[in-house]
Amino acid sequence: MQTKHCLRAVLMAALTVGSLPLAAAQLQPNIVHIVADDLGWKDVGFNGCTDIRTPNIDALAAGGARFTQFYVQPMCTPTRAALMTGRYPFRYGLQTIVIPGPANYGLDTSEYLMPQCLKEAGYTTAIIGKWHLGHADMKYWPRQRGFDYQYGAMIGELDYFTHSDAGVLDWFRDNKPVREPGYTTQLLGADAVRYINAQSPDRPFYLYLTFNAPHTPYQAPQEYVDRYPGIEDPTRRIYAGMVTCLDDEIGRVVAALDQKQLRNNTLIVFNSDNGGTRNAMFAGQMTDLSKTRIPCDNGPYRDGKGSLFEGGCRVAACANWPGHIKPGVVDGIIHAVDLYPTFAALAGASTAKCKPLDGLNVWSTIAEGGPSSRVEVVYNVEPFRGAVREADWKLIWRSLIPTSVDLFNLADDPYEQNNVAASHPDRVAAMQERLNALGRESAKSLALVWMGSTALAHGKPLMASGEAGEGPVTAPVDSNGHAITDPGYGADTDDHP
Repeated sequence: MQTKHCLRAVLMAALTVGSLPLAAAQLQPNIVHIVADDLGWKDVGFNGCTDIRTPNIDALAAGGARFTQFYVQPMCTPTRAALMTGRYPFRYGLQTIVIPGPANYGLDTSEYLMPQCLKEAGYTTAIIGKWHLGHADMKYWPRQRGFDYQYGAMIGELDYFTHSDAGVLDWFRDNKPVREPGYTTQLLGADAVRYINAQSPDRPFYLYLTFNAPHTPYQAPQEYVDRYPGIEDPTRRIYAGMVTCLDDEIGRVVAALDQKQLRNNTLIVFNSDNGGTRNAMFAGQMTDLSKTRIPCDNGPYRDGKGSLFEGGCRVAACANWPGHIKPGVVDGIIHAVDLYPTFAALAGASTAKCKPLDGLNVWSTIAEGGPSSRVEVVYNVEPFRGAVREADWKLIWRSLIPTSVDLFNLADDPYEQNNVAASHPDRVAAMQERLNALGRESAKSLALVWMGSTALAHGKPLMASGEAGEGPVTAPVDSNGHAITDPGYGADTDDHP
């Protein structure tokens, strides 16, 4: 503890004598990283939304950096793993889908996570909200991975009022189950305010505030739904209430920082964990949404959650730190893996214990809007598909039969309407080889291993009776079911305009 306070004293002294670079000389900023869940790119005002009000998020964007090319992974677990490790999820087996409720695997415990890194630099660390990086074994839980304090859900989808899924409670504080009334978004916001109020001004904190809104099930307090009588579609009306409730809680968090006089030394980063859902296949398992008009809006970007098109991976995002981030639009490319080394550099934290990072320190891009040092973006690498961006060129390759290859120049065609693969065979071949090389570096997909072992485990056969008068049993999967290896997985599915 004494060493940590000494580090802070050195940084404070450096402010006076000017002996350290700017990023190191600053008073180790508090870091509040706010993550929304399945938020559409255009479902915030700063990206042009007109039917949902998000004044608090918009104020952060207006007073800070509004990112136009902030990338994440196409689904929840992979993005959260990238944030915590600074490494692409294909390197440790979390590249495919999310961790299902019945699954027993989690984020590799040999990975050195963001809260562990920041704690060594003297930070107090907290996660308030959704984890979704392992729940079946407590070795995967946040308190065991570097967080001093934890409150919220371990899995990915839960009822907003009962805080459970299929009758199983998923609501914890410091590893202990919590049974309490309330709407999850409001409970998380209130707990974040309490946490901020309890912090000492002479010790920095890292708060990973990760709401489950507006992920399915689509539920909101009635008073929030009633704020949108002009939205005709009932699901969009509920969704709008969910997003506005999220915005209200973010406003309360910012107000708490102001009241505590911490705002001027607090970096706030806001982003969604993936694009908004456009395909019911990826909308969640708690309710059947196959006949529901999916409410998310990714604006001009193609497709959404689960897809390797821009609508699945380019998300609404902004950053705000008064006096340290120049207000304006930031066009430089930033990926979720970049936040780890960027936060570590601002904190004066060492990443020596990390495995080789994919992330880059992009602070100059965030703070000044300068060019990004990131040239390549790996959207994902899986056994059956992959996508990579090199400068303005982007390749999506489905390797399973029937194979498909899409090549886009995002500078000319950011909305991916014109596949130019046939006109650039050499570029396609080179980018395919890059994906093959990444594939050779990949860990086995833990989701595919788990699904294979579950499906192939010996169990009771599902056998039709064969007796006269007794019809066949119900098929376990109907003819309209989907699989992650379907041609439609990650294809353009804009069925819900």
